[in-house]
Amino acid sequence: MKLDQWIFIGYLLLLLIIGYLFSKRASRSIDDFLLGGRSIGAAPTAFTMQGTSMSGYMFMGGPALAYQQGWYALWYALGDAGGSIINISVLGKRMRRLSERLGALSPIEYLGKRYESSAVQIIASVISIVFISVYVFAQFIAAGKALTSLTGLPYTAALLIGVGVIITYTVFGGYLAVVWTDFVQAIIMVLGVLGITVAAVSHLGGLAALNDALAEMDPTYLSIWGKDLAYQGQWGVVLGAILIYSIGYMGLPHVVVRHMSMKSPRTARSALLWAAVWNQLFVYAPYILGLCGIVLLPHLSDPEMVIPELAYTFFPGIFAALLLSAVMAAVMSTSDSLLMQAGTILSRDIYQRYIDKKADHRRMVLVSRLLILLVGIVGVVVAAVEPPTVFDLVIFGFGVLGNSFIVPYVASVYSKKANRVGAICSMVLGAATHIVWTQAGLESVTAIHPFIGGLLFSVLGMLIGNLFGKDPSQGIQDAVEEAKHGRKISGAVDRHSARELAPEALNIARHLREHRLIPVRE
Repeated sequence: MKLDQWIFIGYLLLLLIIGYLFSKRASRSIDDFLLGGRSIGAAPTAFTMQGTSMSGYMFMGGPALAYQQGWYALWYALGDAGGSIINISVLGKRMRRLSERLGALSPIEYLGKRYESSAVQIIASVISIVFISVYVFAQFIAAGKALTSLTGLPYTAALLIGVGVIITYTVFGGYLAVVWTDFVQAIIMVLGVLGITVAAVSHLGGLAALNDALAEMDPTYLSIWGKDLAYQGQWGVVLGAILIYSIGYMGLPHVVVRHMSMKSPRTARSALLWAAVWNQLFVYAPYILGLCGIVLLPHLSDPEMVIPELAYTFFPGIFAALLLSAVMAAVMSTSDSLLMQAGTILSRDIYQRYIDKKADHRRMVLVSRLLILLVGIVGVVVAAVEPPTVFDLVIFGFGVLGNSFIVPYVASVYSKKANRVGAICSMVLGAATHIVWTQAGLESVTAIHPFIGGLLFSVLGMLIGNLFGKDPSQGIQDAVEEAKHGRKISGAVDRHSARELAPEALNIARHLREHRLIPVRE
């Protein structure tokens, strides 16, 4: 067995060990299994958020786009570079406070409680399960392709090995295993991609030499409009490429759950700094490697394999092992979070709410594990057939989730008057518009990216729906107001207070108001 394969096997074993170490704590309570007991610090929060956000797309879909379109692909990187800053700044503290006050353990349960509506929770659950599954399929395909390059195994065998490791540590270790494996993997991702990018650009003689070589092959590779000027003047498409990753993360349930699991609202400030630094080091490099591939691998049959092929063709040995470990790190750090979120939605938002309302924490942990396993198995079956490319699946799944939930999540913490009708209209219109826009090919007709179309209709849905819906209860309005400013108590009291009392306090206040035992604010 080669050295690079031994290195990769060691990496997989490390992930399994982390899952084992957290397996006992994950079994203590459903709060520990689903949110890690809301105990995650700043650096782990930032790294798991960014590792989860990037996915196999950054090592396969993004480089493939750059390989096909040239410097145009960097529009996506430009939006991505600021995505973490916007995400944590807009939602971080407020969502952390409000989710605890409501006693919500999942982003979908949070929507249901914030908008006081079973319909909101059901619709959000259906959208999440369907399009998180689409996202999972993309990650599994990327895992199979990456492992095939590394081991030489057939695609199906490689798929089973890679996904098997992901499912194992996610099922047994729960959310804490996901966070700490993501932490390790985020570091590997940065080291791997920076190492190979420096090596590739140096091999070509620097960025100026790279641009000279691209200009000689086809000058339009250097254009901001893509190869052959395919997107010339289409600012609606360009704006969508920037916005989908700059604000899109605020609509992904498996990403926003990181706000809910932070140790305290104060964690958001430090997490923002960690995430911003990590992003600037990482997001541009995969696209630049795609540009290097145009020159170094001009006859590549599958553009999504540009980074693995660069690694083995020009930088064998340790470099290749490090890079392909980074590819798998990107895939795994997103896959485990997607599986975790799918299991959470199915167990907490569907099973416990509609099937077994009296299920204790042991049964809920068991159900969560079984459902994560089920989603993983279905994902393997679908990925084995190799549906569309990683880029197409990620952009589609990402866009639908973002258009469904960005507006309801943001409105939930910034507008105490945002109501259930507005949330439902926003989710349904946002998702439906993105799906129709994509499937009908309206981007080429309108010169507007599907994400922009979906976002506009989602905003309209919230604004118009709010006119017809009933205002939230006074208790919810007070909770939203409190989430804006926080509680004026010391850090010591905050750390040692019983978090389980927050939702109970809200319920007591609601009961007292309903029975007119305390005055209702006008």
